[in-house]
Amino acid sequence: MSCITDMKTDDQTLNEAWIEDGVLTFTPMNRYDSYIYEQFECLDTVAAGYDYLSFNVKGPAAASVSIELQTVADCSAPDEYESTYYSVNGLTGELETANVPLDSWTGANLKGVIAVLWYGFTAGLYGNDTEWKLDNLQFLCATVPAPEDPVPTEPEDPEDPEDPEDPEVPGSPGATTVTSTVYVTLPGGDVSATTQVKTANAHFSTVEAAATATPMPVTENQVVARQESSPAQCTPMLIDDWASQSRLTFLYYNALLRSSSDDETMKSIVVSDNRVTFTPTDTDSYFYTQVGCINATEYGGVSLRISAPAGTTFDVQLSSTTGACGRETTTDSTLSTSQLGWTFNGQEKLYTIPFAKYRGVDWTKFEMLFITNLRRPVTFGPMALYCGDEVAEYVPPDVVEPTMPTETVPAPVSEATSLVIDQFGNPDENALNQWHGADEGMTLTFRRNTMTLQTNDADLMWVTQVAEKCRDLTEFDDSYLHIAYSGSNLFTVALQQHNEKCDNDIYPYPETWDSLEASRYSTESDIYIPLNHFNVDRTRSIGFAFKGFYSTTATVFSKIEIVSRVPSGFTIPEKIPSGQFIFACKRPNSFAFAIDDGDPVFAQQVMKTIDDAGITVTFFTVGAPLRDPTTNLSAIYNEMAAKGHQIALHSYTHPPMEGLPDDAAIDWEYQNDIEAVKETFNGLETKYFRPPFGTEGARMRQRLAALIEDPYIVQWSVDVEDWLWAETNTPEKQLAAFKRDVAAGGSITVMHYLYNSTVSYLEEFIQIAKATGKQLMRVDQCMMDPNAPPLPGEEA
Repeated sequence: MSCITDMKTDDQTLNEAWIEDGVLTFTPMNRYDSYIYEQFECLDTVAAGYDYLSFNVKGPAAASVSIELQTVADCSAPDEYESTYYSVNGLTGELETANVPLDSWTGANLKGVIAVLWYGFTAGLYGNDTEWKLDNLQFLCATVPAPEDPVPTEPEDPEDPEDPEDPEVPGSPGATTVTSTVYVTLPGGDVSATTQVKTANAHFSTVEAAATATPMPVTENQVVARQESSPAQCTPMLIDDWASQSRLTFLYYNALLRSSSDDETMKSIVVSDNRVTFTPTDTDSYFYTQVGCINATEYGGVSLRISAPAGTTFDVQLSSTTGACGRETTTDSTLSTSQLGWTFNGQEKLYTIPFAKYRGVDWTKFEMLFITNLRRPVTFGPMALYCGDEVAEYVPPDVVEPTMPTETVPAPVSEATSLVIDQFGNPDENALNQWHGADEGMTLTFRRNTMTLQTNDADLMWVTQVAEKCRDLTEFDDSYLHIAYSGSNLFTVALQQHNEKCDNDIYPYPETWDSLEASRYSTESDIYIPLNHFNVDRTRSIGFAFKGFYSTTATVFSKIEIVSRVPSGFTIPEKIPSGQFIFACKRPNSFAFAIDDGDPVFAQQVMKTIDDAGITVTFFTVGAPLRDPTTNLSAIYNEMAAKGHQIALHSYTHPPMEGLPDDAAIDWEYQNDIEAVKETFNGLETKYFRPPFGTEGARMRQRLAALIEDPYIVQWSVDVEDWLWAETNTPEKQLAAFKRDVAAGGSITVMHYLYNSTVSYLEEFIQIAKATGKQLMRVDQCMMDPNAPPLPGEEA
């Protein structure tokens, strides 16, 4: 029997709270500060045989709540408590029972449980329901049968108290008596108190799919319990190696996958070669990086290399969590670089931030490092905690570029005549009197039969067409595309293929293209590419595209032509596999919903909509958030996979892949993403990848094909344009975009469950797709992949 005697709120953190019919009802003041805790005499749940913590909860639909379990080392001599955390996500909006296995609080001493605290009450799906209910807190044994309904416990019938086997009777096996006093500090300082006594039947029931208990709080403002380790086992801890621009400035993670950001106060943050350069907008610019309420008593400080101009000064603040880990309140201590004894001369040096110089910080709950009061650009190297007084720095491993094929192939002479495509005499059309032009954002300068092209965006392209619709270039299969140029050759050359009907009004248009790396086929002045290296249907050629630029150095083009031979001494490299680049389904009359990452708060609604529609879809997931337990994405996507949906790759930190500086950086993204998916989904290996932002080029395709045999690079032909309309005053334009692309024949979607409006339209999107008469399925199924699961009615 466990007796719970005291339930409180603290410091006016709730707007209001009351008990009615034995149920506590309340409205949080805000998501981060409001909490409720229930204390009781120290309980050895192991000796008592308890397996679960159970409670009834009602929150807004799709909301989540985090639960802190407070424990002491020994019930006989209770001392300072330790905290560990868990979250319940995807509430249904109705009163329901959540049963959480006690071993879910990883690292908690279950022989000394003294309190339970609820916090992090999220707004839910619509944001207009702020009422919460809690009831019937119990510790349960797994051997006790589940109740029929998760409803508030009614007052117990006092009749027949003599039967010791009646589980409804206090003191009988499996029963827990709860005596709760609720103290509510109301605005203005008044305190109300209500006491109730009730006996609850200890029972076991599985959690409904709509309210799953999963490790770690959802909000990134809540953190995992600090980890204890023996001083004898101390090893330096990397905080950030500045390995990825997008990890830092898109996902806002450090190397620990903890929150790290400038909150858009800096003029720029540039990551390169394991260094980060901060350029402040003004003295209000700042940068913080969290370590997660760790026990840092075994560490002596932080080491990092810094390069800054002479006379540079700034402040370094270290912070610890005040109270239990997971709360936002911190104790801060700040020292200037002068107080730390630092001076700069423009050269990179190793500096240390000794903890001994910082007063008032609780090193058992070290939370954050904060850089403020910057006046000039400053460059940091890798940042790490070092043990004791022995200063150590983190030295990144040497970058090893992947080995590329070096074999060459014969360069036969073609019998075809030459074809001059572009001599850049006209800004609007080429030598074939066909259109040529660029995406908005490229800088083009035409002068004396040359075109100078410059861009810092790998997603932009310039195209010169060989036909308004289709042109058969197979007569040139033994010939060479010749490009005369000067300047940078760090870009992609692609040959575009039209759709089957050569109809510009039917999607997709183009249907696909193959991309080759210009630098592999070039000298300092000429590029020669065999036409048969472009792995497309060349009977349906549209034109050539220059794209995937990953250098800001300009390129000057003077001629594009097809020639029958290459100069003497020019060698042709072998064709490197580049995967299948797809925009549409291959299976006749098929349609695939391909959905990119979103907000976990909408996951249950997305699942319910898809389940109700009776379809399966494909989810493209970013790897780093899968490894961050605070997102709960690993649990969400495992549930999706269990329902038959396809899980596919979407990079590790969501960068524009072709814009990365080198092959090693591209491989870092792929390899970490592949490993994260394997870890999360029981060894899953997938051939399907969607490039972040749709940014494609030769290098990212070649490297993916080097790591995964014959991969599918999946684009889309139906764009709901949620990125454009979802948060505007006209979100219904997402529906118009979907209808437009479906009507044009599109069959693979792109959408995100990031926005309430997009998710609310999902049911209608599905209805529109079904109305075409096409069968809805996963991407691998619509591509007729022999390794895809069979469709309903097909034999495995």
